Amino acid sequence: MNPAYVSTFLGNRFYLGRPRIDDVAIEDIAHGLAYQRRFNGQTSAFYSVAQHSLMVMSLAPQALRLHALLHDAAEAYLGDMVKPLKFLFPEFGVLEARVMRIIGQRFALDLTRPDPAIKRADRIALATEKRDLIPHSTEPWDYLEGIEALPDIIEPMSPQAAKEAFLEEFHRRAAHSAERDR
Repeated sequence: MNPAYVSTFLGNRFYLGRPRIDDVAIEDIAHGLAYQRRFNGQTSAFYSVAQHSLMVMSLAPQALRLHALLHDAAEAYLGDMVKPLKFLFPEFGVLEARVMRIIGQRFALDLTRPDPAIKRADRIALATEKRDLIPHSTEPWDYLEGIEALPDIIEPMSPQAAKEAFLEEFHRRAAHSAERDR
């Protein structure tokens, strides 16, 4: 019997129970996140995890921007599970951490412990997304208490545009990170 795997855009097999560093590809990540809708698609317009990641990256301190861009990279292989469902399936968090560890190893980053600045940027993005893309969700979300949405309204990108922007930022940030490490 074959172990469970996800077939990727580039034709790779990503083994969920035993992820391998050689199976991680930035184009698979960019593609998966760009075609995956945030909030289970319960938004007023198509809005991808890739575009969300770009927003979080833009809000993070310069030194953490590559980490911020990849903060949801595991979702390219596992899907974007909504927070209430994650609470019901705590074992999913273990799997997600394992996948984030291997993605981090692939790109020489520690993605296992999110930085507080990235968490804050993620919450600001979330507050903005809730306001702009889930207009009928008028109830307060506890984890957004004290967080202000950005002043600008989100303009959703097409999946292809989000993928291209994600890849462009990844390559820019990875090159910048490599220069800094020299």
